[in-house]
Amino acid sequence: MTDNPIEPGTWEKMVAANPQHPYNYAERFRQMAAQGADLLGEARFVDAMAPRGARILDAGCGPGRHASWLAQRGHEVVGVDLDPTLIEIARREAPGPQYFVQDLMLLDLPAQGVTEGFDVIMSAGNVIAFPAASSRRRILANLAAHLKPEGRAVIGFGAGRGYEFPDFFADAEASGLQLDLALSTWDLKPYTPDSNFLVAILTRA
Repeated sequence: MTDNPIEPGTWEKMVAANPQHPYNYAERFRQMAAQGADLLGEARFVDAMAPRGARILDAGCGPGRHASWLAQRGHEVVGVDLDPTLIEIARREAPGPQYFVQDLMLLDLPAQGVTEGFDVIMSAGNVIAFPAASSRRRILANLAAHLKPEGRAVIGFGAGRGYEFPDFFADAEASGLQLDLALSTWDLKPYTPDSNFLVAILTRA
């Protein structure tokens, strides 16, 4: 916990402006799936790098499509999201994982009875760019704390979202994570300084 108030991030501001936003968000992805869009590239990436039957945390799981797909492949999956509506939808529509309403700024799964660390923590969908800048290092430190000693965190987000990639690299290092590999897409294209997307694979320093 922290004694300082948590500064609202982008998601909280959008929901405050439009309480229907979580429902609209989930519906948009339902429609994309119905139209045949490939929505599971991130989950396939994580499945490829994880040992069989891995413990995986989907940090910012939304309506649970990645978490559920990974659970169907035999992984032990936990999904967390700060939005209770999205967690309700995930529990109903994306079975398999355990789901918890958790703000990543206050992430504490042992308090929920989940005491074992994770082989892989994934944070896709620009989740890391949504919180206020004042929360980012605490969030990254919380993710590091939930990894097993040899575990890896995979974080993906786009440019132009108020979080410059060099700032992310600095925040990760300051939060107990070291960068092992940087890519520019979930399909393994290399990262360069002018990339417009980052997929970072990190381990505990």
